Amino acid sequence: MRFRFRGTRGSLPAPGPDTVRYGGNTTCIEVRSDAGGLLVLDAGTGIRELGLDEARRMPIDCHVFISHTHWDHIQGLPFFVPLFVPGNRITIYGPPDPLTMTGIEAVLTKQMEYPHFPVRAAELLADIDYETLRDGQVVDLGFATVSNMLMNHPAMDFGFKVACDGKTLFFTGDHEPFYNIYEPGDEDYADYGKIVDERNRAITEFLRGVDAFIIDAQYTEEEYATRRGWGHSTFERALALAEEAGVGRVYLTHHETTRTDAEVDAILDRLKREWADRRVRFDMAREGETVEV
Repeated sequence: MRFRFRGTRGSLPAPGPDTVRYGGNTTCIEVRSDAGGLLVLDAGTGIRELGLDEARRMPIDCHVFISHTHWDHIQGLPFFVPLFVPGNRITIYGPPDPLTMTGIEAVLTKQMEYPHFPVRAAELLADIDYETLRDGQVVDLGFATVSNMLMNHPAMDFGFKVACDGKTLFFTGDHEPFYNIYEPGDEDYADYGKIVDERNRAITEFLRGVDAFIIDAQYTEEEYATRRGWGHSTFERALALAEEAGVGRVYLTHHETTRTDAEVDAILDRLKREWADRRVRFDMAREGETVEV
């Protein structure tokens, strides 16, 4: 199994000379089996380039897993060329919307309605299937299995564990470690603390020992102090989770949209010094990089 970062930016695309090395496209990860099976994790703006590459190999059979439906994780879908070509088979998986009681199919159709886009989803020519996922579901693709776990984010958000060719990869989508929303002394502090501990332990066990771990690490600890509850982790908390779970290799992603390449370099250098004696191997995710698992 191998994967390629097609988009590593969080919240908003950030193209320009200051984001060339780590990338300006929003989240998208291409995953391929040794035999060529294709699945995609999230459909941020990075999926556009993947679609252009796949246009040279059509017809294709592609499985797209959406962690959650915030714009930066779906905004590339209307520009994914294979959707417009007959003979292609595209299956889109993702969470339901518990507020509107709609399935994942609403993600594509809503953003392609006429007020927002000139081509409607009904006019797409590929064979498109939708599968709305439930928490803990396992999807067997033949060449890989994909299981999910509900993460912590201000939207229904799945982390995905991919098992393929004897290797495992876990991608968090967006995730903030669970924390106690009550203060010490509050009536519900102790009970809620138990729930928080249980949820954090469950995530640790779910990803224990995976070969590759791709995790949202948008903030520094200083930035997080004013962004608590926004649904994103920090570099240090991401690495601590990886160390506790004994994962093979960590890739820190969902780079803050205002962060330049030079600033990402500085953070990486600092982390390597501070974590030099710890039992975790890590790097920053770089758009365009391909990793053999």
